[in-house]
Amino acid sequence: MNHNTPVPPLSPRPLRHLSEVHRRVVTAARLRKTGVSVAEADEQCRPGGPWQQILPGVFLLHPGPPTSEERLHAVLMYAAREQSAGVPTQPGAEDPHRPVYADAMITGLAALTLHGFSSTPPLPSLDRVDVLVTRMRRLRSAGGARIVRTSALPAAEQVTGVPVAPVPRALADAVTELTDAGAVRRLLTEAVRGGHCEPAAVVRELNNAKLLSRPHVVDAVDSLLAEGRAIAEDRLYRMVQEYGLPDPVWNVDLRLPGGPHLGGLDAYWPEQAVAVELDTRAPRQGHREDDDALWSEYARKREHLERLGITVVHITPRKLRDAMDQQATVVRTALMASGDRDPAAYVVVLPR
Repeated sequence: MNHNTPVPPLSPRPLRHLSEVHRRVVTAARLRKTGVSVAEADEQCRPGGPWQQILPGVFLLHPGPPTSEERLHAVLMYAAREQSAGVPTQPGAEDPHRPVYADAMITGLAALTLHGFSSTPPLPSLDRVDVLVTRMRRLRSAGGARIVRTSALPAAEQVTGVPVAPVPRALADAVTELTDAGAVRRLLTEAVRGGHCEPAAVVRELNNAKLLSRPHVVDAVDSLLAEGRAIAEDRLYRMVQEYGLPDPVWNVDLRLPGGPHLGGLDAYWPEQAVAVELDTRAPRQGHREDDDALWSEYARKREHLERLGITVVHITPRKLRDAMDQQATVVRTALMASGDRDPAAYVVVLPR
């Protein structure tokens, strides 16, 4: 028997209506619906038999090791409340019998590999596959499945037909199990450099997982934030060049003549009194109050500059990544509107 062999005719209701992978990996509940009893399934799983039980209540309907795809679906079948899809919810989802995995998704290293990370091990080399479920589920880690619990599941992303945790959450679950500082740094760097997510989202999930008390994680976060700022600054340079904006002065500090420091800016157009500030805030201590305090500092600086007649355009790295054209339009509009405003107060511009 090979992987494409149909289920042996133990039942008058075979599983031909299922997709290929779901004819090879089946739950005990689905077997019962086809008329296969527990005793019959156990008989098929005897030593040397054509089937095997790879997780509690989950059967592989061929001998030999499972494929990576089979492993993923087996873990989801074990952890999820499997439902029938019924009416397709997306265009192209024509198979009404395709199982829907409710309240479970792949996370950790396996999820990052599915997202396309090159610094994670290939799926066949992973001893266990992490699966994220709600805290209310009464499940234990078993075999090749490691149960990871959360109070609230994030919205899953579909990758190759498998529900997968978003990159920031998958990163946090992977880092929880890693003690090698180099491995953690490589994962966080690839997440940002590869365009998978922004640093703030990663740090927020690490905070939620209470991982910022670990020195090797803190070191990796420092590198991550530096990497994220460098990438955001590069995108800001490209925005100015690609959308034909006038050249600003870059990375400057503003001061009142003989007066106090007004703050640093990423780009400034002195003639138009227009400034751009990148918002690269990221929570560092796991407390909402810290994030609020940092935002208040941003707001105070912006209000002070605008009282002096300086227009401040606040841009997040994510907006630069996902909607650079819109951000260029915002900056261009501010530059064009400068002629309609009263002249700004004189400020001293210094390199930062």
